[in-house]
Amino acid sequence: MEPATRQLVYVTRNPSPELSSRFRDRGWHVDVVESARDVRRAVRAGSTAGGLLDLASRFQPHEIVTFESCLTMPNVGWVAATTAGQLQDASLRRLVRDYCFDYVTMPWTGERVVDSVGHAFGMVELGEPASNESTTGAEGEMVGSCDAMLALFRSIRKVAMTDAPVFISGESGTGKELTAVAIHERSARRNAPFVPINCGAIPPHLLQSELFGYERGAFTGANQRKIGRVEAANGGTLFLDEIGDLPLESQASLLRFLQEGKVERLGGHQSIPVDVRIISATHVDMQTAMIEGRFRQDLYHRLCVLQIDEPPLRARGKDIELLARHMLERFRKDASRRLRGFSPDAIAALHNYSWPGNVRELINRVRRAIVMSEGRAITARDLELSEYVEIVPVSLAQAREAAERQAIELALLRHRGRLGDAAQELGISRVTLYRLLCAHGMRHMEGDLGHQGGDLPASVPHL
Repeated sequence: MEPATRQLVYVTRNPSPELSSRFRDRGWHVDVVESARDVRRAVRAGSTAGGLLDLASRFQPHEIVTFESCLTMPNVGWVAATTAGQLQDASLRRLVRDYCFDYVTMPWTGERVVDSVGHAFGMVELGEPASNESTTGAEGEMVGSCDAMLALFRSIRKVAMTDAPVFISGESGTGKELTAVAIHERSARRNAPFVPINCGAIPPHLLQSELFGYERGAFTGANQRKIGRVEAANGGTLFLDEIGDLPLESQASLLRFLQEGKVERLGGHQSIPVDVRIISATHVDMQTAMIEGRFRQDLYHRLCVLQIDEPPLRARGKDIELLARHMLERFRKDASRRLRGFSPDAIAALHNYSWPGNVRELINRVRRAIVMSEGRAITARDLELSEYVEIVPVSLAQAREAAERQAIELALLRHRGRLGDAAQELGISRVTLYRLLCAHGMRHMEGDLGHQGGDLPASVPHL
């Protein structure tokens, strides 16, 4: 008999009583769920579970995509159940390939499924549990304990209590989608869909149909009706990532939806009421985009009712090491040998590097190092950061200048670009701070942070 402590998360809309009974007979506790939110609720913190994702049940393709966020959970071993030919769909094939230990195709036997999930569970259990340090100061899947991240967590909790549109700004790779997910999961809409769409990754000629859907016969190849992402998010949250790359034609359609609360599918004549909360994000300088006519001001002010800024990784201090250790625990199973952690030279390089790619770059470097490392600890060479192990000797004047630049940058980040507040913290006048920005060539920070909340109009609350 299998150990009675095993938990199965059975994701399906058409549960098989016979299959559930087989799992229970083998000592599994079965939780039947229908949404990604239910998966995260069912999986107990710190515990290991087996997961069966029944792609063969009545899930629509746009619904299946919403499960990607929970398929990355490091303590669940996933197996997919599919129908013949279903994996010809590129998005489903990617999900199964990237996140599942195995898949079974109908018709399948109950014993085959139970054995496969048992293997996935066992492989996850072979990994070492995450240390307490890795979960310090966490918000959902976000990790951090620095002042900037604690302020971000407070902002998330505040905006989650309202239904107003949220605009998330920050550099590429800072984790804007994780912030959007955290807001959704703390909101009253938590049990409804969270539907993301990357406005910059979809060709402009397809974006209208992706957003609003189409009717059968709307154009060549439209063989059946398709529900758009906006309509799929009805009752929940629509996350518009890279909104700054949205074409002007789609901007007009999106603005019309925000004003009327209705969508009209391509080729259709019926207006369909849709109730969604909009969260948008971009790394684009929106003030410049509006001045240059690349983004509509009326749409921007509709989207930017509440604003949150994502801090860059270089401003997060000890969080860099904390995140690196968290990623090591999460992807440790990819290593060909048991890794103890990071060597001293790797820790030094992590802190000396400026991380232009932010958290996304950190994750990629750590994952590559886990696979390529040939020792018991990840080194700076494994991270491809050997040249950052030792800091180049500097003069006292250079050290003072660097410290001054860092103090100004951190003060501006803490106060979201508000020069008066930053100057008060630094113990200098606003005029002096402005002079120092010019002297250090940091005027760009004034502009970047200004449009992210420094001198915003009174109509745009900033958190």
